[in-house]
This record gives sequence, structure tokens and C-alpha cells, in this order.
Amino acid sequence: MFGSRQGLIVWLHSLKQAKMLRKFGNVHFVSKRLKYVVIYCDQVDIEQNIEKLNAYSFVKKVDPSYKPFLKMEYENKSPDKAKEYDYKMGI
Repeated sequence: MFGSRQGLIVWLHSLKQAKMLRKFGNVHFVSKRLKYVVIYCDQVDIEQNIEKLNAYSFVKKVDPSYKPFLKMEYENKSPDKAKEYDYKMGI
């Protein structure tokens, strides 16, 4: 149903207009204390959405999430011998 998605962090001056941001994508989180909104939208529309959001007067700045570009597979290292011994002893 959805293609690849990417998050946008929208920093606001006031939270009054946070409800209006639903037309850009799915509003995932709204921080009342720090005044930001996390929106998920299609990755192909990211640049257009950033330009449109920056045009609003109530938006301080817009940061894209870099999670889709990060490597999520981690290399498995062998555990330290001293820690492995402690685990076997039950300490």
C-alpha cells in the first residue's frame, strides 16, 4: 500500500497549527514541551513537502529523518572472554 516512507521533524513557533499538518502525511507525534511535530510521508514527496512547510510562517525549520539511509544490519562481534566467563558463573 505504501512505498518507502520517511519522517519529517517540523519545528513550530506555536502548536495551534499542528492539526493543519495532517495534509502533508501521517502525524506520528506532537511534542508540547519542545514544540515539534513528527510527520511520515512518501519519500518521493519529501523535497516538495519541505519547501511547502518552510513557506508557512508558523514553522521554524524542517529536518528530514535520516533513518532510511542508515545501515541497520550490525556486524556480530565475538563477546569479550572475561564477560563470557562472568556470565557462566552467574555473577
